[in-house]
Amino acid sequence: MSTSTKYYAIRTTMGRELDVVLIMENRVQGLIKRGKNIGVEALVIPPGMRGYVFIEADNLSSIYRLMSNIKYVKTVQPMIVSSEELERLVKPKPITELVSIGDIVEIVRGPFRGMKAQVMSINKSKNTVTVSILEAAFAVPIEIPSEYVKPAREGG
Repeated sequence: MSTSTKYYAIRTTMGRELDVVLIMENRVQGLIKRGKNIGVEALVIPPGMRGYVFIEADNLSSIYRLMSNIKYVKTVQPMIVSSEELERLVKPKPITELVSIGDIVEIVRGPFRGMKAQVMSINKSKNTVTVSILEAAFAVPIEIPSEYVKPAREGG
């Protein structure tokens, strides 16, 4: 990554982000095969953010060249995005920040996979959650790694 590289956001039709990126990738590869480097470093579709594609490029003219005549591109002027903003969008949030005490979670790994449980406590330093299995006959607190759960719904 060179120091002059910038990140640009392009608005697209929701649900067509992958189509836009694939068309742009084909254009970049075609130009590279012809011996032209237009300075595009990366094409990014952040998870959970619909309707936007991010491009890491050296100059704005290469962005215009890539997005020309793509029917799903809705942007006329690409927006400059800071690297910190893009990192915040791409970096996943830890599960301990997504759940709180009393929430209902689904266990996705381990011996209790597929079961629903209620969060009893959260230990951020050890990155674990203590849950009580809802389908159990009696409440037994179980401490499991936070990666083993995903939020099911707000509870209480």
